[in-house]
Amino acid sequence: MVPLSFAGQTFSALPEGALYWPTRRALLVADLHFEKASWFAARGQMLPPYDSIATLTELAALAERTQAAELWCLGDSFHDSKGCERLPAEARALLTRLTSQLDWRWITGNHDSLLVDHCGGTIMEEAEVDGLLLRHEADPRELRPELSGHFHPKFRVQVRGKLVSRRCFVATDTKLILPAFGALTGGLDAHHPEIVRAVGKRAEALIAVEGRLLRFPIAA
Repeated sequence: MVPLSFAGQTFSALPEGALYWPTRRALLVADLHFEKASWFAARGQMLPPYDSIATLTELAALAERTQAAELWCLGDSFHDSKGCERLPAEARALLTRLTSQLDWRWITGNHDSLLVDHCGGTIMEEAEVDGLLLRHEADPRELRPELSGHFHPKFRVQVRGKLVSRRCFVATDTKLILPAFGALTGGLDAHHPEIVRAVGKRAEALIAVEGRLLRFPIAA
């Protein structure tokens, strides 16, 4: 875990793409996209049906490692609003265990805006917690400090002639976008105009590696 200061609060950025909030013992993740593979399969594009259990297994390991008491999912936790109904038995059992052990909050996103409670936890559109707004998509008009997801940011850089891509956080003084945590999620380049539009022109891409936080300016 790497210390990350934002809006007067101290977090820990995790290489897996999650954020830990020590004062609340809270783990924050975005864009899990459970049951994305089954959504595509129903439309004729067959993908290995293990994305949900892979994501949940990694999330459970992080919750145990951090000893989290709260877990906040910042939207698009399911690839569609009926994704919870399609969870395989093993994934459903693990998710139900986690939502019963933790103070679990689902913030809805554009993919799962009609999510209903089949898997435990509390569903909400957004929340304000200790002076920070938690929502799915950053609002460029919002002046208050804000944590969000939605864009699946990745930072791409040339290393020894090869293009290397890593999931990243995107940060300004008042906005912090989390990368996608899901096992079956793509990514949008951190320099993309839609990300710049959402957070403003003075932003950084932050990549958590073991023991340090790499910072790269994002050009407008």
